[in-house]
Amino acid sequence: MPWTEANNCLTQTFLFPDFNTAFGFMTRVALVAEKMDHHPEWTNVYNRVEVRLRTHSKGNIVTQKDRDLATAVDRIFRSLK
Repeated sequence: MPWTEANNCLTQTFLFPDFNTAFGFMTRVALVAEKMDHHPEWTNVYNRVEVRLRTHSKGNIVTQKDRDLATAVDRIFRSLK
């Protein structure tokens, strides 16, 4: 499923079989985000993780940093299937 770009934000919802898998996904994303020094806004409810990306230091707009992190997040998600 492609990311949605609206209101100066990239958004995507990821669904998992259970909470443990969702939390593991978030942990893996957190490690990559930290290395990239670019951190998502996100929420987790049971098996659903909603991710929002925008660059706060550039006035809350979508930048290449967001697109790069979105690509990395997608790669992590695919690796869990």
